[in-house]
Amino acid sequence: MPALAVADALRAEGAEVVFVGGDRAELELVPAAGYELRTLRVVPLPRRRPLKAAQAGMIAAAAVRDARRIVRQARPSAVLGGGGYVAGPVGLSAVLSRTPLVLTEADSHLGLTNRLLAPFARRVCLSFPINGKDGSRYVLTGRPVPPPASDRPAARARFGIGPSESCVLVFGGSQGARSINRAAVEAFAGARFRVLHAAGERDLHALNAPGPHYDLRGYISRFGEALLASDLVVARAGGSIFEIAAHGKPAVLVPYPHATADHQTSNASFMERAGAAVIIPDRELTPARLAGEVGSLLADPERLTAMARASAALARPHAASDIAYELLTAGPER
Repeated sequence: MPALAVADALRAEGAEVVFVGGDRAELELVPAAGYELRTLRVVPLPRRRPLKAAQAGMIAAAAVRDARRIVRQARPSAVLGGGGYVAGPVGLSAVLSRTPLVLTEADSHLGLTNRLLAPFARRVCLSFPINGKDGSRYVLTGRPVPPPASDRPAARARFGIGPSESCVLVFGGSQGARSINRAAVEAFAGARFRVLHAAGERDLHALNAPGPHYDLRGYISRFGEALLASDLVVARAGGSIFEIAAHGKPAVLVPYPHATADHQTSNASFMERAGAAVIIPDRELTPARLAGEVGSLLADPERLTAMARASAALARPHAASDIAYELLTAGPER
């Protein structure tokens, strides 16, 4: 989604955009947005399983060959790497072909691919300030997100939420978050507010909505409308915190404890220090703790309003256009 936001900004400037991806959500999202998608077969590198790592290395070598062919055919003015494992072969191909390379980092630390490619990049666009990553090579842009939804009455009408009702939005990313899913259903079983819960398709079959106040779904399309309709968010602390900030929402964040370098805790701390979020460590997440934190916030309108303002102040509405500018100025003049 961040890459699509940058692509839209590039297209608005008259640039042609070609995506290179794997076999995940991009197979549907990229063509649906009107962009050409070329695919590579790449798998994550298992760092503690030598045999699997060797197999992944062989696949990566083939992916570099295929990526070099794609770069030769497309002859791009610049290449944008989004930090995932598909970006490794394509970024390396850009370096080998002397094509300007720009990187984006979605989290509060550089992932493996970006750490390897950063010395060769014209610019590394950061979502968060990272200690030691400053100077002309690094620029703080924030994380690109789709334009925020803006019609709150229409968003609330979509989900059947009345004008005076409070609403808590619960979500855990595209796959859901099992600990949040289980805790939320129990915590809010008898709630006097509305709950809109995107649980992810993986866990949906194992969950039951505890009452008519509880709207339980696997997936919510046009997700910005769900954020706009809510008054408080319960979520993980991945890159989605920038969508939360774009809509100016206060949050209760439960960082995923197994994220690389514990970056979700760093992401959550970024919002907490600004006064925009409360953190519950995953190991401390219980229905009682979640119900208490949410109930306390909803009972304190002044605090909730202050958190909403702090959240909105963290938003980076021009992130996509700022990254597009770095790409457009990285290549040769046309």
